[in-house]
Amino acid sequence: MIPKPYRQMHQDFPEYMQAYESFGEAARSVGPLSAKEVSLVKLAISIGAGLEGAAHSHTRKALEAGCTPAELRHVAMVAAPTIGFPTMMRARSWVEDVLRKQDNE
Repeated sequence: MIPKPYRQMHQDFPEYMQAYESFGEAARSVGPLSAKEVSLVKLAISIGAGLEGAAHSHTRKALEAGCTPAELRHVAMVAAPTIGFPTMMRARSWVEDVLRKQDNE
């Protein structure tokens, strides 16, 4: 599910959003990482940056790319030595938010 603010940006600024999405696609396509690997990296970056909305989004995208819930939980847990245990627990809850929602659908 695409969040309402993101859809609104597409309605209000279609050329801007097309450029933004093209930039993202170019970044993904320049290297050897698979779609699954890219999705895990983007989730890890979101977690490290403390971006809840991005972590939710990249958890959803990682599931679409074929990642398992165990892999997504592992990404959060691996972050603990770098970002700290309490921060990891917060980030892990963001992953769990998406996984719970998926289970309820």
